[in-house]
Amino acid sequence: MKTIGAAKFKEQCLALLEKLTPDGLIITKHGKPVARVIPYPQPPTSLIGSLQDKIEIEGDILSTGLAWDADAQS
Repeated sequence: MKTIGAAKFKEQCLALLEKLTPDGLIITKHGKPVARVIPYPQPPTSLIGSLQDKIEIEGDILSTGLAWDADAQS
């Protein structure tokens, strides 16, 4: 996790927020941590449909491709 001094954070706040990683950012004063900035969690619904028109399904995705008989005795 990246750490940054409070004064530098104040100068670059908006740019740092744009590049914020999921781990977040620790803000320090005189070398001691005073705050942690983490991204606000995005609702899982934002993922629904995000791959539409980006992938192509070929064949039957519900089949293993193997023929088998459930009633057969081993």
